[in-house]
Amino acid sequence: MNLPGQNQKTDSRALQIPLDLGFRSAMGRADFLIGESNAAAVGWIDRWPEWPAPILVLQGPPASGKTHLCAVWSAVSRAVFIKPDRLLGENADTLFESGPALILDGLDPWIGDRDAETALFHLYNLLREERRTMLITMRTAPKALEFSLPDLASRFRAAPVATIQPPDDLLLSALLIKQFSDRQIRVGEDVISYILPRMERSFAAAREIVALADHMALAEKSRISVPLMRRVLSQLHTQ
Repeated sequence: MNLPGQNQKTDSRALQIPLDLGFRSAMGRADFLIGESNAAAVGWIDRWPEWPAPILVLQGPPASGKTHLCAVWSAVSRAVFIKPDRLLGENADTLFESGPALILDGLDPWIGDRDAETALFHLYNLLREERRTMLITMRTAPKALEFSLPDLASRFRAAPVATIQPPDDLLLSALLIKQFSDRQIRVGEDVISYILPRMERSFAAAREIVALADHMALAEKSRISVPLMRRVLSQLHTQ
């Protein structure tokens, strides 16, 4: 029932609550975007199994594609993902038997925990003895972290580190297009050209911009346009 004076017509652009149906990022090798900022890291992945140490540290900022590169490497090495918190609840032998190669994705919070480092130290030794390999992702370079075990610290600091640098405009542009595409959204060149000079130069910012644009477009039942992106960027800048 309408209240007195209330417009009985429904605005066709009235906001709707968007359903969070989620989406799946394309994670194959052909879907990984390569630019100057990550070419060296990709080169290290391609160099496997000729790594000079049992571990390779893949270091880079949030949303820079570290997990995607892990998935690419897993496809060729049959590596198994291990959640870092398992370092506290399982011994090195159990972790070692998880697969022919291993991936520890997001190790940073566990550096400094003596129990986790002890399990990791024994796991490292098993990998070296059996000539197996493990890919470890971190946001911070090992040399910048404080380890509890000096022996583990020396092994990490001697291991190769594949670093992903902040993206340039070419990679950011391709990344925005890919992330829109992952959500089944096609955008015009005018939209990308508008976003690039006005956004924070980071992988995480690209992901946040696309997610908010998708949310707002669904809520308003509108397309992704420059006026919509103007409001998206304005909202992000005020947060």
